[in-house]
Amino acid sequence: MLKKALVALGIVLVLQSLFALCLVSALQLLVLRNTPFGVTGASPVVNAVTSKVSLDTRSYGNESAVMEAIGQSKLYGAYLPGQASDTLIVVPAKSFFGRVELEAAFEDAARKLDRPLTVKTVKPLPVYDRLGGVSGLLLIPLLIGGYLAAVLLLKATRTAAAPWHVAMLVGYSAVGALLTDLIAGPGIGAYSDSHFWPLLPCFILIAASVTLAAAAFQRLLGPPGTLVVATLFIIVGGSAAGGIGITLLPDYWQHLGAVFPPQHAVTLLRNVIYFDGNNITTPVIVLGLYALAGGIVIGYLGRRRPVKRVGAAAPADATGASAAKGAGPKTAVRVLAALAIAAVMQCLFTVNYISSAHEPVATNMPFGATGQSPLLAAAQKNLSLKVTQYPNEQAAKDAIDRAEIYGALVPGPTSNTLLVVPTLSDVAPLDLAANFEIAAKSLGQPLSVRQYAPHPLAKKDPFGLVESLMLVPLLVGGYMASTMLRAVTGSATGRRRLTALLGFSVLAGLAVNLVVGPWLRGYPLERFWIVWPILSLIIAVVALVAAVLQKLLGAAGTLVTVIVVMLFGNPSSGGANGVPYLPTFWRDIGPFLPPRNAYILLRNTIYFDGHGTTQALVVLLVYLAIPAIALALLDRFRTPEIPVTRETEAEATALTVPVGGLP
Repeated sequence: MLKKALVALGIVLVLQSLFALCLVSALQLLVLRNTPFGVTGASPVVNAVTSKVSLDTRSYGNESAVMEAIGQSKLYGAYLPGQASDTLIVVPAKSFFGRVELEAAFEDAARKLDRPLTVKTVKPLPVYDRLGGVSGLLLIPLLIGGYLAAVLLLKATRTAAAPWHVAMLVGYSAVGALLTDLIAGPGIGAYSDSHFWPLLPCFILIAASVTLAAAAFQRLLGPPGTLVVATLFIIVGGSAAGGIGITLLPDYWQHLGAVFPPQHAVTLLRNVIYFDGNNITTPVIVLGLYALAGGIVIGYLGRRRPVKRVGAAAPADATGASAAKGAGPKTAVRVLAALAIAAVMQCLFTVNYISSAHEPVATNMPFGATGQSPLLAAAQKNLSLKVTQYPNEQAAKDAIDRAEIYGALVPGPTSNTLLVVPTLSDVAPLDLAANFEIAAKSLGQPLSVRQYAPHPLAKKDPFGLVESLMLVPLLVGGYMASTMLRAVTGSATGRRRLTALLGFSVLAGLAVNLVVGPWLRGYPLERFWIVWPILSLIIAVVALVAAVLQKLLGAAGTLVTVIVVMLFGNPSSGGANGVPYLPTFWRDIGPFLPPRNAYILLRNTIYFDGHGTTQALVVLLVYLAIPAIALALLDRFRTPEIPVTRETEAEATALTVPVGGLP
């Protein structure tokens, strides 16, 4: 039993470390790489930019040809040299962060070369998708919903992908796609109503490609096939989906992502929403091939080989047809219940992740000022600030050092200075700078923008994303460990269970820390030793909460943990954007759940010398202490065990693998 437990926890440790490696290495350094970029003539400005930024320049005869290429979703931007001045065309719909980098690079080069430059925005992002994240957010429920349908259908039928499963999974894909479309479009307003019908077949295709491929792997490998699919499609493929823009991924992630459905799914959704369905042939073909190949594998093997049953020997003549005929009313009820659970989870992922993140607009952002200025009133016309007055600039900087404010305005007799804090938010510095620059221009007042932080961001984390990226593997690894341990030991308690989970947390925290710190350089390495116990604490909190819920509810405890931690906790964490960018509901519930407190403790320890972490640390310690005491009491008084079966727990374990918000 000890050996089995060690092996199970070892598998979780490897998967958790792989998850952290994939997410962080793919998204930590958002730099343009081989970016398709149009030009209509030679220019020293373009030469200056290409010497520093990796652009794949493509020549066009005139502006009309450039605009046609942009409309076909082929370019991230273009440069049009002129006689008196030049024009830079940016395309936010292709990539919000790509637009930011292109605009900054070309404006800097034009200024140094004393060349007048006008920036023209084509395909702007609407307010309800101002960061261009909707395509990636839509992928989450479709990807996970399709995966869960295959896993839960296996559990309900105890049959590894019989031929009749194909029709059921395709049917589920259609129903799940319709639900996601209704919720995200007319329900939440993440895209215009005119895109409802064009997106529906896209949603069906994406879900079918995942669910049929997952079922095919189950047919080939049995229940472990679900683990393979989760690793390839969600951990690896999801990291390379390119929701922030494919060209911002490292080269190897761009190529690796092209092999799996998620990247093609994001491209398909983005091009349908913002580019009138242009340039979608390749995504449709790839996704279609995954669905077709999955269906063929299931059908062929179902006819040529006995249907693989889970937990029972398959009769020699148990073909897919006979299995279907043998399915009685109880099996039908189990199938409907399983698919209903998958649909509910898919709906929850759609509602929670899209409602919390599709329209990140700041509300009452804490902000400092060292005096009265008309700039404040002008900037607040489009930006909601909660302004605190400070006697001087140093006092404002001290407040920033304590992580209390996201920026500060320092009015002066001849000029104004705007301080922005990149370590608190990836978006706030851009919002503050843009709104105050517009205000300064309208009022005719000079303004300089300066970044200030007590500790600068790591060079390989220029947008401050790493702490948010680390959080998902930590949370997922916590309840995976508890579920795997329950599966192999057959018990939700035990004299060594608490010790095993705490020991795992220490080792897993070290493993993730080594991956993100010394290997990927995702945060300043001088924080290594203080980061380790924080990571271990986060993992232990989730693991012990899951263990108690599993003891009380059986395998359903895993599902409840996923709902509490990932479906409500993770969306309410605030992440790299910051808490002010959350809608009211998510902003209000976050302080009571582990993920936000975990993120604040981690970020403020690394970049703010531990200021503002008292509440977060207390909340996490309460979440650690109460489940630990509960586990000890449940073990001491030997409360009745909910029966544990190998099949139920194996599938519950597989279910936990992918359940994390993809970026």
